Amino acid sequence: MSTDGLLREIVAAQPYPLLFATVSGAHLYGFPSADSDYDLRGVHILPARDVLGLGVPRDTIETSEDRDGTLVDLVTHDAARFFRLLLRRNGYVLEQLTSPLVVHTTHEHAELCHLVPACVTRHHAHHYLGFARSQWSLFVKERPGRIKPLLYVYRVLLTGIHLIRSGQIEANLLTLNETARLPFVDELVQAKMVAERAALDDADLAFHEREVGRLLATV
Repeated sequence: MSTDGLLREIVAAQPYPLLFATVSGAHLYGFPSADSDYDLRGVHILPARDVLGLGVPRDTIETSEDRDGTLVDLVTHDAARFFRLLLRRNGYVLEQLTSPLVVHTTHEHAELCHLVPACVTRHHAHHYLGFARSQWSLFVKERPGRIKPLLYVYRVLLTGIHLIRSGQIEANLLTLNETARLPFVDELVQAKMVAERAALDDADLAFHEREVGRLLATV
């Protein structure tokens, strides 16, 4: 079975109807390794009896499956929770909603995508600033520092800068770098795609600290 067929099969087996399911993570960001997991994200619709009853509804469902060496992690939120996150200036859910790597879609998904420009505010900068700083902290804690967390730092920063300047969501680091023109990004991406746990030379740490600091100041 092809990877696309596998992803569709896993999505079709979910217990509730889905508004959409898209691919997130390294595949969306443009730097998957050969053995990278597939991260699926989506929104499910609970039946009325679950929403209106006295019990606590399943507002988040997480599954993980290993199919012949392909690990697929699927996380879906119920519509109410997803809409709350969308209104809290959460850039991550905007990225899930607008991901071009679509596994399952509906008319309602298309309608939600049309609403995205109206959901974007300057306050989304806080989301990306906070996310970038947390990713940088993860990167500097390791020795030697791995390239993957560093790529996440640059991906988050460039996504945030692009969003604030254009009002548009773009999560692919290579696409973002066509405008940002950071000469070292392509080399880092290639190294990570060859080896998931590729490490950075400590001699380059000071350089990237300056670059990250410069980008943080522009968000």
